[in-house]
Amino acid sequence: MTFVREMRVGTRLPERRITAVSPDHIKIVALVLRDSNPIHFDLDAVARAGLGDREVNQGGATMAYVLDLLTEWAGARGALRRIDCSFRANVFAGDDVLVGGEVTAVTPDGADLLVDCDVWAAVDGRRAIVGSATLALR
Repeated sequence: MTFVREMRVGTRLPERRITAVSPDHIKIVALVLRDSNPIHFDLDAVARAGLGDREVNQGGATMAYVLDLLTEWAGARGALRRIDCSFRANVFAGDDVLVGGEVTAVTPDGADLLVDCDVWAAVDGRRAIVGSATLALR
């Protein structure tokens, strides 16, 4: 984690790379979530939907990559106060996903610093998720 005393607007979160999203993981998440949308497990359905020939990762699973980055950077899950994301593009099985962010505001709040960040998840340079988050850092 970045030392809180060094926290400032423009501080970049360390980027995190997810290598080759697993089609098996996509299918398992669909089962766990009882997500019956066939684009997550049926390649014929993916083709019929005009989405190509690879399973589509769940938006929530891609967002979880962003949450993992924030948790690792802040040092605790409990630091997350707010997250707001917009889903802009699909992530497919086999894609590499790059996740990152940047501090946009730092506000003292008692013993904590409230840190606002822009966050994102990208595949081949295109943003699949864009959003913002607020963390409380001690």
